[in-house]
Amino acid sequence: MKRPLVAVVAFYTAGLLIAQTFRPPPLVLLAALSALLVLALVLETLRVLLIGPMLVLAGASNLLLHTAILSPNDLRNLIGNGPEIVVVRGTLVRTPQIKISEREGEEIQHSLTLVRVREIRRGEKWRPAVGKIMVSTPAPLAADFFAGQAAEVSGVIARPSPPLAEGLFDYRDYLATRGIYYQLRAASTNDWRLSQPVLPKPPLTDRFLNWSRRTLAIGLPVKDDPLRLLWAMTLGWRTAFTGDIGDPFLRAGTMHLFAIDGLRIALISGMLVALLRVLRVARGWCGAVAIPVIWFYTAATGWESSAIRAAVMMTLVLGGWALKRPGDLINSLAAAAFLILLWEPRQLFEASFQLSFFVVLVIALLLPPLNRICDRALRHDPLLPDELVPRWRRTLTGALRMLSRYFALSLAAWAGSIPLSALYFHLFSPISPLANVIAVPLGTLALMSNLGALVCGAWLPGATALFNHAAWFFMVAMTWVSQVSTRIPGSFFYVPAPSWISIALYYGVLIVALSGWLNTARRKILGAAVLICIAAVYLCRWEGSRDEIQLTVLPLNGGHSVIVDATGRKNDWLVDCGDENAVNFTLKNFLRAQGVNRILRLVLTEGNLRNCGGAKSLDDLFGVGELWTSGAKFRSPAYRAAVSAFETPPSRRKIFDCGGQSGCWRALWPEATIHVPRAEDAALVLMGNFHGTRVLLLSDLGRAGQSGLISAAEDLRADIVIAGLPTGGEPLCDALLDAVRPRAVVIVDSEFPATRRASRELKERLAQRKIPVIYTRDSGAATLLVDDHGRQLRTMDGQQFTSSDRYQ
Repeated sequence: MKRPLVAVVAFYTAGLLIAQTFRPPPLVLLAALSALLVLALVLETLRVLLIGPMLVLAGASNLLLHTAILSPNDLRNLIGNGPEIVVVRGTLVRTPQIKISEREGEEIQHSLTLVRVREIRRGEKWRPAVGKIMVSTPAPLAADFFAGQAAEVSGVIARPSPPLAEGLFDYRDYLATRGIYYQLRAASTNDWRLSQPVLPKPPLTDRFLNWSRRTLAIGLPVKDDPLRLLWAMTLGWRTAFTGDIGDPFLRAGTMHLFAIDGLRIALISGMLVALLRVLRVARGWCGAVAIPVIWFYTAATGWESSAIRAAVMMTLVLGGWALKRPGDLINSLAAAAFLILLWEPRQLFEASFQLSFFVVLVIALLLPPLNRICDRALRHDPLLPDELVPRWRRTLTGALRMLSRYFALSLAAWAGSIPLSALYFHLFSPISPLANVIAVPLGTLALMSNLGALVCGAWLPGATALFNHAAWFFMVAMTWVSQVSTRIPGSFFYVPAPSWISIALYYGVLIVALSGWLNTARRKILGAAVLICIAAVYLCRWEGSRDEIQLTVLPLNGGHSVIVDATGRKNDWLVDCGDENAVNFTLKNFLRAQGVNRILRLVLTEGNLRNCGGAKSLDDLFGVGELWTSGAKFRSPAYRAAVSAFETPPSRRKIFDCGGQSGCWRALWPEATIHVPRAEDAALVLMGNFHGTRVLLLSDLGRAGQSGLISAAEDLRADIVIAGLPTGGEPLCDALLDAVRPRAVVIVDSEFPATRRASRELKERLAQRKIPVIYTRDSGAATLLVDDHGRQLRTMDGQQFTSSDRYQ
């Protein structure tokens, strides 16, 4: 077999996927594995056939043993779901990292650190505990707290919160793939104290990083964004990415330059080996020097998973080269994947692992044919001797060949990342190959300059300053290239996440097409038939779902937003948007996860800051085509500022008159001449009709407004009612419930602020109606799916209601 490790890692990975999907008992798998092992030892003729099943069982057993509760002192046994106030003792796994976020123009710092727990106190009694927790503190910790230090910390421990809505980042799952199931929130740095034994100084890697940051700043006047980005690229300093600094790199597809991944390790290895070869060092000694340097760099940058993977891969490649063994990139890739998954099987489910290996795999398969195409296109007349080709043409051909090969490499890497970029970042960036052709050389020059500065250090301060200024210039140029690339129309699009089946089909088709399997006419016909069947299945699915309408109720820290995704973008609506923080931290990410690149219609139902304060930020981020409001006048400065931003041109501002209709919505309230005591009593009330399902949006309508609505509207019957909490009184008075007769109710309340929580009296009153009532404080976002056959209402906590009944 030419590439035996490919089959090994395929069987082993299949076991991991089976264990992750079905969760069989570990003891059963170990027993089956032992039985097959004994059978293979006894029956020599079956050994080859049993290798595959044994690898499958080994992979499944390994994953389950890494995730199962094996100790009675496991935190999952002791804590449950939480939250609880506890005190824990343990060891810092890594030095606290500073995270910086911006809220209302102010930088807010907090620290995150990973602690391996050995004891926990609940009440007055200490007891042994096993597990890792992520500890968050709303301020930087003292310098005495570093990796390896024993410490004691108190706070509230609980499982990380699940995502608020579909498509948002799942922090709970992110931590679980790293074996972390709990998060502890300390109130301040005073909740921390050192335990015995106290280490006198930080580990060598921390001291190296601190020295490196100081060295890379020598000669530069200020610590600005380019310098922080250089720290991120060279040292893995993640604090650099605050606010929206990383957005241009993400959209241009150049964000990988800041990850300690295969490209970074390959560049450093290449520079080091090239230097050693210039000095006429033998291949064996080059490997003996380069491999330890790579692993020291991996340790110094914090043992990031991506760096470990790249170091394993480069160790295999360099080791084979140094020992003069024939190399095969795909077989080496499989060997690295097998070793890593054997050590930590949960890495298979990390985005960085998937991107690293699939991108390299596609490069290995796609780059050779692309290079052959480029060589044929640039080849001169084969009957013409090289001596007769003009020198200028030979020079130009050489430069074009190098550029075309470099572009082919960038194109192959982009092709390998398309579905995973859509899955994890919701981005499709056609500009990425071109942007990387320019940005990667600039990043390489910046990295070379930084390495030169680290070599010179304080011994040659003049040379160090020169290297640092060069690195700063190259980083500014790389940033400019990424920013300019994303300003080109069509350079990037936000897209919905593809399904895992679609991703598997994409890579399957790509691997089959590039691996040479389609080398006969019969196989080509079979491949074409399979592609036609796949296309037909997707066409049928698209045709069946094209008339489906999705309505999402998104709670936004006291406010809320209703997002309507109807057939075609022209029928989409966004009702309310929350305040500025809600837009920047929640709504923006949710809309991008749905593939929204522009908002055609925004409706503001009332003048409260918590529902309309983010309209201007939303317009800046997405561009809003039309703003719809009622004719009511609100004194709220936030509302007036939001509306005034849409006055130019005048065609952007639209009025929803009472009784008027636009698209699927009809305005029921307020009447033009109405006078109400409170602004929330004049909130815009909309009735939507989606395939016969009637949806009533009440916004935060107050008690007087509810009475006015009952008197003004003739037919208030609705299948689904969505209501926020008015400041005074309760939503959905009994008279309004009698008039509406809903089949399900969604009450949009929030954990914070406390005044936006549904009261016990409201819950008891609505429970008497014997209809499903969803409270978004407990359930998260609620999603309504409607088609010709009926409707389904589901929530993030797993509630689901299906019905085909409709009001006529």
